[in-house]
Amino acid sequence: MYRIALKQQDSFEEFRDVVRGFITGEIAPEDISWQVDGDIDLFGNAAPPPRADAAISVPAGFPPLAQDVICHRDQERFALLYKLLWRLTHGERSLLLVASDPLVHRLRLMQKSVGRDTHKMTAFVRFRRVEDDAGERHVAWFEPEHHILRHVSSFFVDRFAAIRWSILTPDGAMHWDGSSLSFGPPVSRDQAPREDNVEDWWRAYYRSTFNPARANPTMQRAEMPKKYWHNLPEAPLIPDLLASARQRTARMIEAEPLAPRNTAGWQPDSAPGHEAGTLEALKTEAAACQRCPLWKPATQTVFGEGPADAAVVFVGEQPGDQEDLAGRPFVGPAGQMFDRALAEAGIDRARVYVTNAVKHFKYEPRGKHRIHKTPNNAEIDHCRWWVEREIELIKPELIVALGATAARSMTGRSLTISRERGRLTTLSGGRAGLITVHPSFLLRVPDADAQAREYRRFVEDLGLVATHLPAIRKAA
Repeated sequence: MYRIALKQQDSFEEFRDVVRGFITGEIAPEDISWQVDGDIDLFGNAAPPPRADAAISVPAGFPPLAQDVICHRDQERFALLYKLLWRLTHGERSLLLVASDPLVHRLRLMQKSVGRDTHKMTAFVRFRRVEDDAGERHVAWFEPEHHILRHVSSFFVDRFAAIRWSILTPDGAMHWDGSSLSFGPPVSRDQAPREDNVEDWWRAYYRSTFNPARANPTMQRAEMPKKYWHNLPEAPLIPDLLASARQRTARMIEAEPLAPRNTAGWQPDSAPGHEAGTLEALKTEAAACQRCPLWKPATQTVFGEGPADAAVVFVGEQPGDQEDLAGRPFVGPAGQMFDRALAEAGIDRARVYVTNAVKHFKYEPRGKHRIHKTPNNAEIDHCRWWVEREIELIKPELIVALGATAARSMTGRSLTISRERGRLTTLSGGRAGLITVHPSFLLRVPDADAQAREYRRFVEDLGLVATHLPAIRKAA
C-alpha cells in the first residue's frame, strides 16, 4: 500500500507528477491511500511511488476536468481522479463520453459545483478600501465552498490589475501589489475590514439602478444566495427595494415616456481647453475626454506609454478588452505578440513609445463578452487630436502605424495596408513613417502556415525600424 500526503489541497501539477509514477508503475487504485490534509510529510512511512520513466497519454478532456475537481473540498477527489485516470489508460479511453457512468457522473457534478463556487466568488467579492504603509489597498473577505483561491486568481489579476488588493478567506489569502501575486495563510473574519467610506456611494448607485419592473425574488435568491449577503454592502437595501417594487413599477407605467437618448449625432461638449506641456499632463486631460460617444461604455481612457523622448512611436488601433480593464496599451494577446515580434526584430520596447489612434475601447456586447468593433472615421478623427499632441511632445524620429486605423489617423486618408506596408515613407506633417499590419491581424489568420509567414513579414517590417534607428536596438 502506498500512502500519499500531498503538500497542497489544490495543486493539479503536484497530483499530475505523482500519478505519472503510479500509472507507469502499473499501481492499481486500490493500492493507494491518498491523504489530503496538507501533511508536509510527502510520502509518510510508506514506500515512495515509482518515478515516471515516460509521459503518459490521456484524453484531452481529462486535464481540465482534473484541474476543476482538484479544487473540490471532497476528501476522496484525488482517489476518484486516479480511478478515472486508471480506467482511461487501461482500455476505456472514451470513458469521459459515457455520462451515465457513475464515476464520470460524480466527477462531473463535482466539476459543476466548483464552477458555481468560482462564479459566486467572482460575482460577490466586495473590496473595502484601507490604508497601509504603502498607501491605498482594497481588501475583501470571502468564504468559498471549495479550494478555489488559486483557481480564480487570474480573473482578479486581470480585472483589478491597476490597484493593490487582498482577498482573505478561511483557507488562505491572496495579495496583488500591482505587479506580482502572492499567497498567505488562512485569515479569520475579524481581520477583514467591515466597511469603508465608499459603501454609501455604492448603495446610492445600487438603489438608483435597481429596476423594480425586473425584480424577481426567487431568481435573485437563486443567483445571489443569502449566505453571501453578509459580505454585500447593498444587501440591507434589498428587502425594502423588493417590497416597494410593485408600487414603483406602477408609477413607471403611469409616467410619461422620456425621449430616447440620441448619440448618433454626437458632438463634443467642447474641445480640450488646455495645451498640456507634458505627457503626464496630457494623459490627465485625456482621462476626461468626451470628444466622441466612445467614452460612455468604455471603462477608462487608455493613454500611450513609454519614454517622453522616444525615437520611435508605435501607433495601434484602439485598446482591446484587456487594455480597457488594465488602463494600459498593448497588454492583451495582440500586445503580447507585438512584444515577441519586437524582441525578435532586436527592438527594446523600453526605448519606444506605444499608443493607439483611438483612446477608448469600442465594442459590441454579446452575451458575457465584449466584441471589438473597428472605430469609424469620425471617431478616429476626434481622437486624432490626442495622438498628434503626443507626437508633438515626444518629437520622434519615426512613427510606425500598425494597421488601417492607425494609418488613417497618421495620414488623414484610408490606405490599403498590403500596398503600403514595409517601406519608409513620409506621413502628414512631414514626419518619417512606416506602415505595417496590426499584430491582431496575425491572430486572425486561420491557417498556421500562413500565420507563420505573416508573422515573419511583420518581424521583417519591424527590422526596418531597428535598422533605421540603431539607438533603439535591444542590448545583447
